[in-house]
Amino acid sequence: MSMLQMSMLQMSMLQMSTMHALLAACFWCSTLAVLYAYLGYPLLIWTLARLFGRAPRPGPVDTDGAPRIALVIAAHNEAAVIEARIENALALDYPRDRLDIVIASDGSVDATPHICLQFGGQIRALLFPHRRGKAATLNAAVAEIDAEIVAFSDANTFMNPDALLLLARWFRDPAVGAVCGRLVLSDPQTGTNADGIYWRYETFLKRSESRLGALLGANGAIYAIRRTLFTPLPAGTVIDDFVIPLAARMRSGCRIVYDPEAIAHEDTAPDVRGEFHRRARIGVGGFQAIGFLWRLLSPRHGWTAFTFWSHKVLRWCCPLLLLAALGSAASLAYEPVYRAALGAQILFYAVCAAAAYIPPTNRACRILRVFPMFASMNLALLLGLLRWTRGNESGIWKRTERLQDLTQSV
Repeated sequence: MSMLQMSMLQMSMLQMSTMHALLAACFWCSTLAVLYAYLGYPLLIWTLARLFGRAPRPGPVDTDGAPRIALVIAAHNEAAVIEARIENALALDYPRDRLDIVIASDGSVDATPHICLQFGGQIRALLFPHRRGKAATLNAAVAEIDAEIVAFSDANTFMNPDALLLLARWFRDPAVGAVCGRLVLSDPQTGTNADGIYWRYETFLKRSESRLGALLGANGAIYAIRRTLFTPLPAGTVIDDFVIPLAARMRSGCRIVYDPEAIAHEDTAPDVRGEFHRRARIGVGGFQAIGFLWRLLSPRHGWTAFTFWSHKVLRWCCPLLLLAALGSAASLAYEPVYRAALGAQILFYAVCAAAAYIPPTNRACRILRVFPMFASMNLALLLGLLRWTRGNESGIWKRTERLQDLTQSV
């Protein structure tokens, strides 16, 4: 063998060795990152919250000293639920002389505006004639408000009578800028509590992050913010309930707290398609929000930066990490370790597909439904990422079809 041939052979072996090392690093880093995002981070944040955090303590509930609140409900074609929603808002145990109920209709073309007007002076109906999207609607509505506190909710959400009073008590502390309540999901068919493992998992994270003063965003169904801290949303913002509180924190350094006692109820989507569409929009909105809130990723923001990277950014990147783990294992499948890893991944996705057919009423196999939910969520996030890179997702929200809609169409 000539010197040239030996040199070429050595170069080829070096290239193969380098490629092997890169693929191996890709597999292990991707796998460990996914495990950290879903398993390691919850354990770590719980430990850190116990070691370094403290449970936020609200002030007492006081109707006499309650601040003036404007409850803003954005609506688009919500005729099926808007009357019941307004009646629920009017029944809240909050001093009526300090509560403004504002329905902001974003170009509704059904009976929503007519139903709102039937309530006369009991509510304030902002009937915007042209549909511009939820972000523009919220900006326009808040500009019309002079209340000290602005509470946001959805048209299909129903609050407990004391929910606003419980949110309001936190604002006695001037350091608190926003408060997120707890959303309880209900099965639209039976009316029973439908909080699944994943929802309880997210609630657990909220509690831990709140103890560290690093709660990320809020839940659009029930949260409140000081009006002076509200920053108009950029055009086309998708996940407004994430951006609004964190923009306030980025601007003022205020605290965002979680109150599990301030409760609102909402029906789950009646079909998988509606939930998948919602999660895909969250994927679009997540990457969009990073562009708005990137300063919070700086280490100088302490626990907030840590939770933002771990809970959100890494979670939103998991679809790419899962593909990287699958592709690198397939490329290295000539080795027993990676062949086994590839087989384990294929088996996992097969279980995800099979578990999707388990009836939700089968309590014995309910734990298995975590698998298809995990796969569906990451597939939706991947779709959201693709939409975001193409820039073809507007801020015009598509309302999720609900049981009331299905009933009316029969």
